[in-house]
Amino acid sequence: MTEATQSRPRLQSEQMPTLQYWVAMSQPQSHLFEVRLSIRVDQELRNLAKSGVLDLKMPVWTPGSYLVREYSRHLQDFQVYDQLGERRTWQKVSKNHWQVDVNNVRELLIEYRIFANELSVRTNHLDKTHGYFNGAALFLYIPGWENHSIWVTIVPPENWQVTTILPPVLDQVNTFQAADFDTLVDSPFEIGNHQIYEFKACEKSHKLAIWGEGNGKIDRLIADFQKIIAEEAELFGGLPYDHYLFLLHLSSQGFGGLEHKDCCSLNYPRFGLRDTEKYNRFIQLVAHEFFHLWNVKRIRPKALEVFDYEQENYTESLWFCEGTTSYYDIVIPWRAGIFDVQTFFKELSKDISRLQITPGRQVQPLSESSWDAWIKLYRRDSNSDNCQISYYLKGQVVSFLLDLLIRERHRNRRSLDDVMRRMWEEFGRLEIGYTPEQLKQVIESVAETDLTDFFERYIYGTEELPFNEFLEPFGLRLKVEKPDSTPFLGLQVASDSGREVIKFVEVGSPAQLAGIDAEDELLALNGFRVNAQQLSDRLKDYNPGDRVELTIFHQDQLQTCSVILAEPRPTSYKIASVKDPSPQNQRNFSGWLGCPYHKL
Repeated sequence: MTEATQSRPRLQSEQMPTLQYWVAMSQPQSHLFEVRLSIRVDQELRNLAKSGVLDLKMPVWTPGSYLVREYSRHLQDFQVYDQLGERRTWQKVSKNHWQVDVNNVRELLIEYRIFANELSVRTNHLDKTHGYFNGAALFLYIPGWENHSIWVTIVPPENWQVTTILPPVLDQVNTFQAADFDTLVDSPFEIGNHQIYEFKACEKSHKLAIWGEGNGKIDRLIADFQKIIAEEAELFGGLPYDHYLFLLHLSSQGFGGLEHKDCCSLNYPRFGLRDTEKYNRFIQLVAHEFFHLWNVKRIRPKALEVFDYEQENYTESLWFCEGTTSYYDIVIPWRAGIFDVQTFFKELSKDISRLQITPGRQVQPLSESSWDAWIKLYRRDSNSDNCQISYYLKGQVVSFLLDLLIRERHRNRRSLDDVMRRMWEEFGRLEIGYTPEQLKQVIESVAETDLTDFFERYIYGTEELPFNEFLEPFGLRLKVEKPDSTPFLGLQVASDSGREVIKFVEVGSPAQLAGIDAEDELLALNGFRVNAQQLSDRLKDYNPGDRVELTIFHQDQLQTCSVILAEPRPTSYKIASVKDPSPQNQRNFSGWLGCPYHKL
């Protein structure tokens, strides 16, 4: 351990809580957080420690990111001391489980270090510029003791400030209190020289903490944050917190967000806040994570009502948790006046296009995509697009169609907004988990129709979504935006360190039928060198049914594959106006979007 960690102060029981963490970073450039946990071993804790052995465990995942990430792999230098500074015996019994001898001990001091060099919203990052951590990736917990209060004291380098949503402990420097372990996991920390901007929205206090430099204009950011907050608060009838914190990391190329109950972490490219399309993507990220403070953090599936930090928590409802939230991250900026109506439909069309060109939509049901998030969504490989679909993406499109279904049946007097409000009132306010059956019942009660057929086909099945059936009552249709005359080959190529590497081969495509695999290296088309940028243009010289020769390296063996090109495939779809919208079509459109009918 470092010198700072070795100088352990004597614990004084009458001044300390049962559980207190100290987190130091004496050498930030080492990427090592120095963690110290003090435990007062009272009678209640002794009763928990069977045969004088206390269990300590580290979470394997963090709520909101459904993958077992094995956080304990970053833990090192584990040591245990008693109140006299004497070493205590301990043993590690599994990947994330330690057992400590507490016989004849009044106080325990657990010390370890965590390597932190992954800059994402769900992990830890420490370098010479700042420290950022998530509770699940840093802290141990005592099984059966998760409901006890915990203090956290940060020992930062000189001139670094500490920002977190946790309330400070009075008269204690850089010390904060979490009501329980769930709250600690749900409260990330930013430590460094970040900029802090305070603002009001809906008469509530908010902070925006920014680490890193970028090209965003703070006044514009805050104004748009306020608009998003106001729109979402209006939907749900107010804000369920007193204070809220946005943590924004401006990085070289990162992207992501992670929701928390009273805060969120955002990671975005530092120079992505000026260009209109990139800025719109950022605004969607903000709207998405903020919407989660209702949908997921408070309105959550029964399977996530009580978190099991040791293993997967399975639910088939992530399509609603994430997909419906993804639909609203387009709706909210439109309602807030940040997007115009053309942008609103452009963003919807882009996501529909992504869905419709993914072969896996015909293989994996939406409910199964939710269930298998733990082994598929975050573990993509060269076959992923052939066999799976994102519950974010298809869940968003299904939510869009459900919104149109409800609106058309009730002439815009009801909508998916009413589903969200009912879910909030029935489950969210008291944080009672819902089952898939209860979710379906709420949607049916708002729609006032039996949706069994809809669910069986489009959530539990893989039938193609009937877009025009839902769009036409609003004077809209889905069309191929840019018919592509390029014959279909069925592979994707990327330049990689001077090599043209085939990254994806679509199942059943001409390329697959010819025996071409992902990770093959593409060399030539009909005897002439070709690269990733040239391939599509070169294929335009041929017609469907033509036979071409592709020269590749397959596992370092030179091969020539004969490929018969197929008919062109759509690559982009657009929500467009019908030719002659009826007066009712136009009224439905205006009632939906609150603006006159637009020709798209």
